[in-house]
Amino acid sequence: MLQLSGPHLPDPDARYGPFPQPPLGAGHLSVEFAPEPSAVREARAQVRRQLEGWGLAERGEVADVAELLVGELATNALVHAESRFRLTLFAAHGVLRCEVADGERRVPRVLEAGTGESGRGMFLVDALAQRWGCHRDGPGKTVWFELGTCGSDGCGRRQP
Repeated sequence: MLQLSGPHLPDPDARYGPFPQPPLGAGHLSVEFAPEPSAVREARAQVRRQLEGWGLAERGEVADVAELLVGELATNALVHAESRFRLTLFAAHGVLRCEVADGERRVPRVLEAGTGESGRGMFLVDALAQRWGCHRDGPGKTVWFELGTCGSDGCGRRQP
């Protein structure tokens, strides 16, 4: 019998629905980073190393997209929350779930990809992730996204 680790996490936007944590024993990593500019680079490198360790770096564009999107969420945490942030990765059942938790309660918004120097991070997450969402927890929030890892046609693509 499968047991879920952690609570069911509500998403503020009903179109994304609640998503339980992966079962115990699935691939899992959680690392905390200091609020320093080098933390974004370190978080991206951690994603690459972990996906290589799980054998997921060779699965199409999964590692590249995960690195890019984690970099965007980590940058948001540094710029907007100005706090430590926690990167958590789960891999189970053909899905990679990446979470970035920070000390800011404001929920991110998807902005149009204009010509400005900033504001495109959540646009990229919305465009490239299979699903994404955000929930408030304690004094901060967790922003998450999912990518498919199964390698079959349609895996990892946004569901209509």
